[in-house]
Amino acid sequence: MTDQAKADQMRSAPGFIAALDQSGGSTPKALAQYGVGEDAYSGEAEMFDMVHAMRTRIVKAPAFTGEKVIGAILFEMTMDREIDGLPSARFLWEKRGVVPFLKVDKGLEDADRGVRLMKPIPTLDTMCERAVGHGVFGTKMRSVIDAADAAGIRANVAQQFQLAAQIKRHGLMPILEPEVTISIPDKAEAERILMDEILSGLEALPEGEEVMLKLSLPSEAGFYRPLIDHPKVMRVVALSGGHARDDANALLEQNHGMIASFSRALAEGLSAQHSDAEFNETIAAGIDSIYRASST
Repeated sequence: MTDQAKADQMRSAPGFIAALDQSGGSTPKALAQYGVGEDAYSGEAEMFDMVHAMRTRIVKAPAFTGEKVIGAILFEMTMDREIDGLPSARFLWEKRGVVPFLKVDKGLEDADRGVRLMKPIPTLDTMCERAVGHGVFGTKMRSVIDAADAAGIRANVAQQFQLAAQIKRHGLMPILEPEVTISIPDKAEAERILMDEILSGLEALPEGEEVMLKLSLPSEAGFYRPLIDHPKVMRVVALSGGHARDDANALLEQNHGMIASFSRALAEGLSAQHSDAEFNETIAAGIDSIYRASST
């Protein structure tokens, strides 16, 4: 069973989810944005040490609490590490009041039928068991839609719901993330197909079951209202998808009921060269702006 306090917070508390789940492929970009170039580390181990230091600095910032940041998505290696002597997920919940999630996907397959499905996740059950042991509430898994191809989108959403069922058997709350690439010319049509496929997947869920959804900000304001209001959806969160934070916030404000789950947009403006006071002031301003957009 999921922890009821965490479930209540995720279902109805004001705020947003921080995405702190950059993996091996995206970590160099995240560090570069933070002012740490690839010449600052040698090899993957040092790279992950540096990104863990960055994430630790973020979650220990005074503004990073459950008052505005209601959840955080962790990379597997972050879950396995500690912050101030506590496992990272326990630190988030016990010291910051932030509900922990775990990114479980292992990257994307090559493009086919306008989508990039998730690669197989042979360790999914083991990861879920470990996540439960760490007090993690849920998981997140990302696949990508690059074209309004009905067959491809159907396969994409089917894979998301199939893995969600496996995750739910461990008592975890899955966040399904079929991301629509924001730059494609047929984005609005892809979103219409995606909506239909998600609604079909929700109808097939057993009565009383819920999932969460993480979706690109839609081309039409308020488009995902039927998903936000659906009794089998705990929460719909929005990814920034490459938008700068101000642009992502402005779009989010037009989509009442969605809350943010930003990664790059959350870390925008943060620098390894900041003093603690500068860092804390910068992230507090970012958190405030994303919170306001999520609370519209």
